[in-house]
Amino acid sequence: MMENIENKVVVITGASSGLGETTARHLASKGAAVVLGARRLENLEKIAADIRAAGGKVEILQTDVTKAEEVKALVDKAVEAFGRLDVIINNAGLMAIAPMSATKVDEWNSMIDINIKGVLYGIAAALPVFEQQKSGHFINISSVAGIKVFSPGGTVYSGTKYAVRAISDGLRHEVGGSIRVTSIEPGAVESELQHGSSHEESAKGVVEFYKQAIPASSVARAIAFAIEQPAEVDINEIVLRPTVQEF
Repeated sequence: MMENIENKVVVITGASSGLGETTARHLASKGAAVVLGARRLENLEKIAADIRAAGGKVEILQTDVTKAEEVKALVDKAVEAFGRLDVIINNAGLMAIAPMSATKVDEWNSMIDINIKGVLYGIAAALPVFEQQKSGHFINISSVAGIKVFSPGGTVYSGTKYAVRAISDGLRHEVGGSIRVTSIEPGAVESELQHGSSHEESAKGVVEFYKQAIPASSVARAIAFAIEQPAEVDINEIVLRPTVQEF
């Protein structure tokens, strides 16, 4: 069903590395026009150069998802460059693992700002476009930690990922019909997400846990599967994890 990806315009946040980068490269190879946002402009420029060298279509914009106006600017850039927006992948995320007793309030705030508000800002930016077009697809990256609380250590992170699932489900109920909504819930996947913890003991545990991680390409293929379905098919949730991962 490659024809259902070819020429689609896809915005991806958190696209400078890991899951976002891999998904961008994968969708571009299938003919999508990708519009990439992240804070690290140098990384985006390198990824864009590679995609263009392979004959792909790409635009980039330095984007901090904690700022609603920057996420809107990313969506506006997609519409200006390609005339429409078909998919937004709200991928940017932070996983700062630490026990509640460490009271890392700044990290709690950062996870709320990136993992929840960042998704909401993506929705706020893209929804008016989708409603005007009477078509569109939200893909929000949650986690298996949004299905079962990852504790001790991941209580707040799980809270943010539960929120992404809840927001996705409510959004689908509100705008479904012509607009699709998919929540992707990966387990351990190779990415920089595992390096988000400043709590030394927790950080060691996360690195050990991620030794079982599967490649980011596994999630990129799941995302492509959701996108390539016919318009009348909405893949609501995809849960995937390493075969050996118990949690």
